[in-house]
Amino acid sequence: MRNTDKRDRLSEDVFTYRFTKDAKVLIYWKGKLVTTLAGKAGEKFMKAIAGKGHLDAQLVMAKATGNFKHGNEKDHRSES
Repeated sequence: MRNTDKRDRLSEDVFTYRFTKDAKVLIYWKGKLVTTLAGKAGEKFMKAIAGKGHLDAQLVMAKATGNFKHGNEKDHRSES
């Protein structure tokens, strides 16, 4: 198990991204847009994700969002 994903959240397809015609990168978490990267940040992201495997790509997207690296994110499951 990786030390960076102790709860094994990134093995799921929680992050996706889309590259737009105007050279922006839209990053989604569970289908919701969480960040937009443009210019140099978008180029840096595309270089970082190129050739990565699934788990590594999920980690790059998590780091790019900035708010998914604390370990205290809610998973929105009902607590009954």
